[in-house]
Amino acid sequence: MYKRRVRAVHLDVQCGAAGSADGTALHVEVHGPDSAPGAAPAVVLAHGWTCSTAFWAAQIRALSADHRVIAYDQRGHGRTPASAACSADLLADDLEAVLTATLAPGEQAVIAGHSMGGMTIMAASARPAFRDHAAAVLLCSTGSSRLVAESTVVPIRAGRLRSWLTGHILGSRAPLGPVTPVARRILKYATMGAGSAPHMVEACARIVHACPRRVRHAWSNVLHLLDLDHAVRELRVPAAVIVGSADRMTPPVHSRRIAEALPQCVGLTELPGLGHMTPVEAPELVTGTIRDLVTTHIAMKEGA
Repeated sequence: MYKRRVRAVHLDVQCGAAGSADGTALHVEVHGPDSAPGAAPAVVLAHGWTCSTAFWAAQIRALSADHRVIAYDQRGHGRTPASAACSADLLADDLEAVLTATLAPGEQAVIAGHSMGGMTIMAASARPAFRDHAAAVLLCSTGSSRLVAESTVVPIRAGRLRSWLTGHILGSRAPLGPVTPVARRILKYATMGAGSAPHMVEACARIVHACPRRVRHAWSNVLHLLDLDHAVRELRVPAAVIVGSADRMTPPVHSRRIAEALPQCVGLTELPGLGHMTPVEAPELVTGTIRDLVTTHIAMKEGA
């Protein structure tokens, strides 16, 4: 049975750092070999909107045998407290804080982001700490702009009505309530492929339903107005892109546009029939892509 080796830290206490730029204490977990930074290749995982570090369970389990796996809760999610402000710049601040607190000077990592986590990577693309520590990145099921306009959660023709309905649905202040059979069906329709296994749907539903409704609403407003197209062009490290062909939240048009704009795209993978939750729906493929990026872009640099 898998036994976690995890060191949970709060950046403003145990790591001796100041936390994020505005003082927010981010919950960070360091999984893997009990060794000093740099002794094992590092992977940093940034989860998406309404999720938490639990979303990366399959990747943490598989990679922590021989990698230092660093996962953190975005502000307001999981065990990181909410803040009065929400913005793409704050997402970038938080990622910079995590990198600075958990990696040694000059140490590089593969940074993987799902959905809002991918947007976090894009928002941080020109930041000094990001450029110092990023060897390569993985962008899973994400977009850089027009998120509401191009979502297909509402199954009608694109236009003002669909955008209005989508914005109100995704930005609803209503509590999600308990995880019921109806709730699972709704979440599966909106975020997962039709063939997703029941245990995957259950896991995602429990994670999403645990997100406080005020946090869900506050970050939905940020995503509605998001425009990081310029930041994609600043992402100057090797970048792999993964998307499900049945993704209704960030349809493949987003990933194709990102792949075309990236200075160093090393591959766009479209997964037939899969939805928005690719790290859960295709855990082996996502984990394998991260491993490949580590092998190619960290091991190669160390051996140079």
